[in-house]
Amino acid sequence: MWTPPIVACSCPKSIIVLLYMERSSVDMVDVLAFVRVVETGAFARAAERMGIAKSILSRRVARLEEQLGAKLLTRTARGASPTDIGQAYFERASNILADLEAAQEVVAEAVTQVAGPIRLSAPLSFGTQYLAPAIADFAKMHPKVDLVGGGYDLAIRIGRLADSSLIARRIAPVRALVLASPDYLDRRGRPESPQDLNGHDLLFYANAGMGQQWRFKIGGEWQTVRGPVRLRADNGELLREAACAGLGILILPSFIASPAIESGKLEVLLRDYPLDETGLYVVMPPGRATTARVRALVDFLVQRFGPDPVWDPCWMADAGRAKE
Repeated sequence: MWTPPIVACSCPKSIIVLLYMERSSVDMVDVLAFVRVVETGAFARAAERMGIAKSILSRRVARLEEQLGAKLLTRTARGASPTDIGQAYFERASNILADLEAAQEVVAEAVTQVAGPIRLSAPLSFGTQYLAPAIADFAKMHPKVDLVGGGYDLAIRIGRLADSSLIARRIAPVRALVLASPDYLDRRGRPESPQDLNGHDLLFYANAGMGQQWRFKIGGEWQTVRGPVRLRADNGELLREAACAGLGILILPSFIASPAIESGKLEVLLRDYPLDETGLYVVMPPGRATTARVRALVDFLVQRFGPDPVWDPCWMADAGRAKE
């Protein structure tokens, strides 16, 4: 195995890695095979994605490990995961591959084409109800773009983004609503203030990140409210249907609640007491050149959903009906 000399150099790290690959005769297809295994978590899925036999892909990864003199993957019956050194190699190698894709994109941009694969990740609730139709429209607009799974070029995230190195762009606000069915309100009464919730059955949405308490702005200050927990789940549609069935009061993002509000199955409560507003974001891995196809999809999603989300007029109209 060739061992690179230790040299002092001001070159970017990606160039140093590329020079090392050239001098050590590392096959870039072997590197790609390894990256695809890490992204998909399994040799079989990686082989299918690359369109080669699993045995060939396995040999390529083994050859890469032999040339580098290091074990990059831990193989199990369920799949494969990177070792510590494998994870470090993956992060650099995947960025280099992304840069090579971006270099190819320069040619595509020269002829104004948006083409190639986009790997997209999204929450289930939002993906099913709103993102899927949007992606279908985007695919019709750009027939040379392929939307695939495994790893991601961009991801849809909802909530507050923790500090990280991810590149983020806000698409639209995500507003939460206090909701209950007319049947429940007839039986248990209508709360007039957040403190009244203490005497009601509450349904908690685990994905909201609020634990088993809710936060309202009361008199200019944020205050928490607790109450009897009737149901707690991490699926918004399940909780919405439970509320429609009269099981209790809940807080849900308006994009999940909107169908039930429009149909009259749920009513919006405590409008005068603001809740935390979060956001709908598109995030991308750092350190990668953004291709034209990814930029096109991000711009499309911003135009489609922001700044005034299509799902909010349902409860705004409901507010107007309540005042009549």
